[in-house]
Parts: sequence; structure tokens; C-alpha cells
Amino acid sequence: ENNEAIYGLGQQQDGKLNRRNIRLRMIQGNTDDYIPFFVSSKGYGLFWDNYSPTIFSDTPEETVFNSEVGDCIDYYFMYGGNADGVIAQMRELTGRAPMFPLWTFGYWQSKERYKSQDEIVGVVKKYRELGVPLDGIIQDWQYWGNNYLWNAMEFLNAEFYDPQKMVDDIHGMNAHIIISIWNSFGPHTKQYKELNEINALMDFVTWPESGSDKWPPRLDYPSGVRVYDPFNPQARDIYWKYLKNGLMSLGIDGWWIDSSEPDHLQFKDKDLNNKTYMGTFRKVRNAYPLMTVGGVYTHQRQETSDKRVFILTRSAFAGQQRYGANTWSGDVVASWKALQAQITAGLNFSLSGIPYWNSDIGGFFLWNFPKKLEDPDYRELYVRWLQFGAFCPMMRSHGTDAPREIYQFGKKGEPIYDAIARSIKLRYLLLPYIYSTAWDVTANHSTMMRALMMDFPNDPKVHDINDEYMFGKSILVCPVTESMYVKEDYDHVKSKDLYLPQGTAWYDFWTGDKIEGGQTIKKEVPIDIIPLYVKAGTILPIGPQVQYATEKKWDNLEIRIYQGADGEFTLYEDEGDNYNYEKGLYSEIKFQWDDKNKVLIVHDRKGSFPGMYEIRTFRIVLVAPKHGCGDRETVDMDKQIIYHGKKMNIHFQ
Repeated sequence: ENNEAIYGLGQQQDGKLNRRNIRLRMIQGNTDDYIPFFVSSKGYGLFWDNYSPTIFSDTPEETVFNSEVGDCIDYYFMYGGNADGVIAQMRELTGRAPMFPLWTFGYWQSKERYKSQDEIVGVVKKYRELGVPLDGIIQDWQYWGNNYLWNAMEFLNAEFYDPQKMVDDIHGMNAHIIISIWNSFGPHTKQYKELNEINALMDFVTWPESGSDKWPPRLDYPSGVRVYDPFNPQARDIYWKYLKNGLMSLGIDGWWIDSSEPDHLQFKDKDLNNKTYMGTFRKVRNAYPLMTVGGVYTHQRQETSDKRVFILTRSAFAGQQRYGANTWSGDVVASWKALQAQITAGLNFSLSGIPYWNSDIGGFFLWNFPKKLEDPDYRELYVRWLQFGAFCPMMRSHGTDAPREIYQFGKKGEPIYDAIARSIKLRYLLLPYIYSTAWDVTANHSTMMRALMMDFPNDPKVHDINDEYMFGKSILVCPVTESMYVKEDYDHVKSKDLYLPQGTAWYDFWTGDKIEGGQTIKKEVPIDIIPLYVKAGTILPIGPQVQYATEKKWDNLEIRIYQGADGEFTLYEDEGDNYNYEKGLYSEIKFQWDDKNKVLIVHDRKGSFPGMYEIRTFRIVLVAPKHGCGDRETVDMDKQIIYHGKKMNIHFQ
């Protein structure tokens, strides 16, 4: 219908939310992920079950999927009544999203690239000295040495002189490390030789093109790097064997599968005629990331249940949520326009049924900022991107051209440094909310990063809002996506126009002021503030100040009640990094707010797990102007209760 909107189809960089009246050539790329599935504002969805390059076209007259290869027309129509219902059906069809470890929801620091063992360990040490929270550090490529040894899955670079000590040192500071692995191998690697013997390497140009690691590449010295065939189960076994023996044995905590689309350079149509285990590459092209990610997940699950799989990857296909993967948006070029485009990229990706997504905070390339970190416009952009990243499923700073560690931006007491630190610390205060939302994703097929049409389908104004979204079902996030302080005059505060969806009242997270929905307002946005609004009826747990996610257990939580509507929230807890939750070892505490009678009901705790607090304190705060707001602990709480796991009614009249 003319007034119908559709969403999903993966991730593109055009900055548009509604996917009506567009034409897409769907073939996986660095910054574009294609998933042939969309959700309609009319409450239905359609999954075109085809893996080959496909043209999607929508006009006022018709909507068409046209694929290059197919044994037959194969599609699924789903009616769910609303977006959540459709996505639930898609996940019932293609797989449930497992839980990530708690520590993956903390802050991640990365760059292209840490060039030595001492450097990467030193970054973690510096964060601990500064008192800025950090849970993860990421080692990018070339720890294996030269390009002929590409992706050897071993530390053959002499700068990494004792990788076991490196991992142990990072773990000793209560941080985690994940590492770059690829789908391609250099001709001098053991994997290359073994895969070549079973004809599981493909013939087309991929990254890196040159055997030299100098830039620009010397193409007269070709690297000989070839992409492997993850459709071949024997090839997946070989891949895992070397990953397990070379890296997992050291205690590496997770995998960064880069170039999982994979990189296809100097494209020729005949390249798609390469043979895979499941037919021509053309037939299965878009499912490549699904198979390569799935190979790692499946093998690790067979290996151990003591450590949850965590995969960061650059591309995705339908169903990838079942393989413990968080997809990032690729090597985007930093700009204000690109920042805004990440919002719609993440929302449409999430509306494609895959709930875990993130972007390179600050943008990967700094081509538009030749002065790099010396450019005040870039420093401002970085802060605003980081504020957005704090409200994504993964908060990860990464890029090339300039390092992004907090201390590269100044020191404590300076506006940019303080703004960065504030956003990171806010992320940690919200971990009980974020982790409980992750459980809602796993248990109930929910979505973490939510386009406004998911929660406000009857408000026509939200159908194409491309710079606001819900993070979980309670927090409205309105990132600042334009420059306001280029001259770094932070004393003159600027404002942002934003829309509050109708049908509910909203509370300004920072001030506690209550505002009716259905209107556009102005919000002052100093450099260290991202506009956040909390829906009336919300019960929001605020966690402790910590240096890493598991430093303190969640006793003495501040429970903020946003009055004006009935509401409920389920606090979820488990051991944090194993699969015992699949055996029922976890706990849920349901909080319910009766707005008319001003009663908070804390229900009987359901379940238990080793190390669980049997008795705990909750500090209850009824949010009001300048009370129970922002990122500071509320000293004068309204009530404090001791909870023994049994139902309690707390009256506030």
C-alpha cells in the first residue's frame, strides 16, 4: 500500500530507514550486508530464501526479488502482527540468538593495529592506571608476520615474543582479548597447503593483493592469498584445528573474523563460477559469512561449554544470530553524514532479525580529517560517535590513521577526555539493564536496538525517523549527528531538535523532568551529554561503578521508577560466561509497578545459579526533577529494601 513502510534487507549506508522505493543489488560487501528479508509496517514479513546475488526492487506498483541462481522459488511469509512478532517468527525459523558473555557488553578498545605485545598490554595497563573502565582489547592483523604467512593463526611476528604471557598479563588485569582471523590464507601457511590438497581454496583476487605490506601495494609481488571454502565441512574442520591449536590454546577470549563477506577485489563475473562444496560460488555467494562464522561457533560449542562463543564479524546473512556473532558495519569513512548513516544501518540490520550490531567508533578511515586528532571537528565527531556507541549492542572504538585510546584525546579535566570517560562510565552503570535486555533477546526473540516503529507503530511520525531509536524497550536515544562546537567553545551550549513519540510521557534521563510525548522539543546538548529519554512506566536498574563488568556483583542496585504508567522489568543474572543458563542455571527477579496505587511489587525470584546472592539490597528511587536522574548515585533514595527472594509489596503512598 502507498502508506506502507518496509524495513530490514540487511545493512546499507544510505542513511534511510524506510526501504520503500529503492533498488539494491544484493551481494555482500565491506560496508553493505544483504539479508533478503523485510518487515512491513502492516505487521508481516517476507524472507526470500536464496543465497545468490539478487536484485531487490520496490516501486509503487510492485516489490520484486530477482536472484541469479535458484533451484526453485523459495520464500517464507510471516504474519506477526507487529515487528517483534515477525522477527520472533524469523528467529524461530533461522535460529535463536545465544547469550554473549557479560564482559562483551563492557567497553572495547582497538585500533589498526597494535604492533607489539608490549604495546597492547600497555594499553590495558594505562586504562587501569587512569581508572577508565575497560573490558576488552583487540589484536588486529599481522601478528602472524608477512603477507605470505597471512592468517597463519600463530604469533610468528617477533614483536609478539611470548604470546602466552601477553594473554596472561591481559587476563591478570581483568580484561579480555579477541584477535583477528580471516577466511583467507597466505601460500606459506600450513592451512593453505592442507586446504589446497582437498581443493578447498578459491581462485579470485582478495585482500591483501601484494606480498609486500608497504602502501601502496606492490602488485608485481602478488601475495598468493586465497579464500577458503567454508561450505566444505572438511575445510571447516581444518580451519578450526589451526584456530584451536594456535590461538584458543593460549586462552584467547573471542574471534574477530574480518572480511567475512569475503573481500573480492578486481571483480570479474566469471569469479562467481568458482566451485564450492555446495555448488558454484554464484549459487551460495551471499551465505558465505553465515558458513564461515558458523564453522567457528559450531566447533567451539563442541569443544567446551565453559566459555561462551563471541565472534565479531564484518558481514552477515539470515540466521547468523544463532552463531554468537556481533556484526560491525565495516570500514566506513569518518564524517558526520557517516555517523547518521550508522544509526539507520544498525536499525535496519536489527530489523533483519539479527540483534547484535556495532560500528567502528569514530569511523575507520580519517580521510576527511587530514589533521586527524588535532582537528577539533574530528574530536567532536569522535565524542558524538562514542556516545552513540554506548547505546549499541557492542561499544567498540576502532580505526586506522590515528589511535583512539582515551589518553590520545587529552587528560582528565579537559572537555573531550571527560566527555569520553563519562560515556564509558555510563555504559557500565547500565549493564544490569543491558544484560537483562540481552536475556530478553535470547529468551523472547526481542531486539536490543529498536527503530521507533517497533514500539510506536501507531505514531505515523516515527516511521522514517532516522536519528532516534529505542535501546531496549525503555530508553529513547537521540544521538547528536552534526557539528556544534567546531571551535571548541564549550561554554555556549547548543540545542538539538528531537521528537518524543506519542502515547506515553517521557522523562529526561539527565534532569528527571517529565514531558508529554507527541511533540518536538529542543534539548541542550553540551559536549558530554547525549539526549536520553526514559518512557513512563519504566523500572530501570542502575549498576555499581566498576572498572570491568564483573568487578562487583549487583547488590545494592539503585532501582529507578519512572511514574505515569504501569510497567515491569525482569532483572536477569547468571554466571556470566558459560552455557549453564541453557540448563536452567540463572535467576530472574520481576519488578512490577502499579502506577495507580503507587506500589512496587518485587516478585518471587525464579531460579538460581552458583554464586548468586540469596539476600540483597535494593535502593528504590521515584524519579522526579533533580532526583534519581543522570549518571550520579542517588543519595536520598525513597526506600531501601532487603530482598530474600520472596515477593514483596512496597507502598509509596
